[in-house]
Amino acid sequence: MVKNGEDSGAYTLRVEGLSRVFGTKVAVDGVSFSAKEGEIFGVVGPNGAGKTTTVRMLTTLLPPTSGVAWIMGFNIVTEPSLARRYIGYVPQAVSVDGYLTGYENLMIFAKLSGVPRKCRKERIDEILQFLGLQDAAHQLVRYYSGGMVRRLEIGQALLTRPNLLFLDEPTVGLDPVARRSVWDMLKGIRTGQSLSILITTHYMEEAESLCDRVGIMNQGKLVTVGSPEELKRATGRTDATLEDAFRFFTQESYDEGGSFRELRRTRRFARRLG
Repeated sequence: MVKNGEDSGAYTLRVEGLSRVFGTKVAVDGVSFSAKEGEIFGVVGPNGAGKTTTVRMLTTLLPPTSGVAWIMGFNIVTEPSLARRYIGYVPQAVSVDGYLTGYENLMIFAKLSGVPRKCRKERIDEILQFLGLQDAAHQLVRYYSGGMVRRLEIGQALLTRPNLLFLDEPTVGLDPVARRSVWDMLKGIRTGQSLSILITTHYMEEAESLCDRVGIMNQGKLVTVGSPEELKRATGRTDATLEDAFRFFTQESYDEGGSFRELRRTRRFARRLG
C-alpha cells in the first residue's frame, strides 16, 4: 500500500475500496483498480453506472464515503492539495468560455492553475500547435466546432503538465468525425510520454480503440478489469465485441441510450458544443 508520497513504482493511480453513498443510494460500491504509468485506462459502462462519481472522487471534487486512492503516492483524502498537483481534469460539461478566444481561455487557465509567468506563452503556443488550433487561436470559441472545443479543453488540462489526465465522457455529443479526431489526439498525447490517462465512456468502440486496459462498471461496481482482447476472449466467442464482453460479465443487456433525463442532458450538451 502506498502512503504519504512514498514511491508508487510504475503506478500513477491506485484505488482501494472506493465508495460513495448519497442518502440510501449507493452510487459507487467498493471500487478497486490501478492505472499504470503511461497507459490509457478506460472505465466503461452505461449512463448511471457510477463512472462520473468515481472520477469526481478521484479528482478530489467529492469526498468518498469510504475507501481511499493514491495519485503519485499521495492520498486523495488526507493529502488532496498534493494529489491535485499531478492531475489534469476534463469534465463532461463545457469548461471554456465561448466569449473569449482560444488563446485567452488558455492564458486565464494557466494563471489560475499556477503555471509560472515565464512559461505561460511558450506552453500555450506549444499546446495550440499540438492541438492544431494555432490558426484559430484568436477566434472566439463560440465559433469553434464541437471537436475544436473538446481539443481546447484537453489542452487546458495539459497546461500544468500532469502525470494523470482524467477525461469524463470526452466525446459525448460529438459527431463521428470529431470523435475520431479526439481519439487521434489522445493517442498522440500519450506517445513518448509517461502520462497516464483515465477515460470514462459508454461508447464501447471508443474504449476498444483507445484503452490499454478496461474496467467494466455496472450499478456502482467494477465488475472486471482487463485488456479489450482479454475481456472479449473471456466470452469464449471468436467474434465477440466489447459490448458482448459487457453482457457476459454483467449478465445484463447494454443500453447506450440511458434514461430520458440523461438523453435530454446529452442533447443539450451537444447543442452547446455546436
